Amino acid sequence: MALPEVHLVAGTCSEAVKLAPVVLAMRSAGLLTPVLVAVDERIAQTLTAFDLAPDVTLTASVETDPPAELISQLDELWAGRPPAAVIVQGDTMTSLAGALAGSWRRIPVVHLEAGLRSGDLNPAFPEEANRRLVAQLTALHLAPTPLAAMNLLDENIATGDVLITGSTAVDATLAVAGRRLPFENVVLERARTDRRLVLVLVQSSTAPLLPITILIGKYPDIEVVLTGTETAGLDRVTITEPLSYPDRSRLLSEAYLVLTDSGDILAEAPSFGVPALVLGESTEWVESLHAGCAKLVGSDTDLIVREASALLDSRLRRDAMAAVGNPYGDGLAAARTAQATAALLGLAERPEPMPSTQAPTVNQSAPVTFGRAPWVSKK
Repeated sequence: MALPEVHLVAGTCSEAVKLAPVVLAMRSAGLLTPVLVAVDERIAQTLTAFDLAPDVTLTASVETDPPAELISQLDELWAGRPPAAVIVQGDTMTSLAGALAGSWRRIPVVHLEAGLRSGDLNPAFPEEANRRLVAQLTALHLAPTPLAAMNLLDENIATGDVLITGSTAVDATLAVAGRRLPFENVVLERARTDRRLVLVLVQSSTAPLLPITILIGKYPDIEVVLTGTETAGLDRVTITEPLSYPDRSRLLSEAYLVLTDSGDILAEAPSFGVPALVLGESTEWVESLHAGCAKLVGSDTDLIVREASALLDSRLRRDAMAAVGNPYGDGLAAARTAQATAALLGLAERPEPMPSTQAPTVNQSAPVTFGRAPWVSKK
């Protein structure tokens, strides 16, 4: 007898990374058939880090086509191949399109990484609106943290529809970094030395070149890997294009300190014991700030240099930030997600939520797999 299909919709490489552990956990549990639906052909390359490939690839482009085109293609797919449930991830237009198409087809929608809130409904940044709209269409809200779950309860989402799972970004980065894959970017292989590594990984904001210049001059024992910016040939600074996921995970596992404006990095860094300085004026990933494994420094040069110097001057202070653990996950989020989805469909018991206290750090040399969590049981 065929197992019920669950379609996992990925429109960006980040979504694919966070959904990949769920696919593997579902396969391991043996209760559901995961079907990974890709909305971008570039996703196939990202999935190779997990030895996966898309099961369905749509032709809509999340960058150039109107949202209606993606909704139409998903609706056509599910009209002919209706899944038992649909999983969408995060806050992109793909997530909203998947939730809308699933809801219209009366397919239960599971929202992974539910409940994050920034409070900023500026139309120029649609993520907050997407998150809130998806919440109205969701049958099962899988929150990465207690704060995210509380946000949902404050919006009158029923308690029984919310589960704290942790973030599957943690599962993914631990697994990929644990494989110690060779660098895809040969420049990184040549650049790595025994110096302390400072990573500068930026998306929306401009890389802080002046603070980097100051820090390089102040600390001869550091090297910097920086994405997405041209510089005037600074010594011990390696400039790269945006990193592949395996390269990023490996570098993060080797870093002393990371400066970033990426929520994904904030979720991953604490699992490797790497403190983060958060560029930009705000972040919806506030749990890392509350826990103390990250500090908000904005774009002020003096503040960036001061906070980075404090950590570079004192290993004790740096390790104190790292010792608080990862508020975003314990490496079992994918297993909880797989079981919770099966429970939604009446095929398993509801899993226990993620414990509120996390281990301080994760053994980087230990192999990580996506097996069943100890509480998973079949009916």
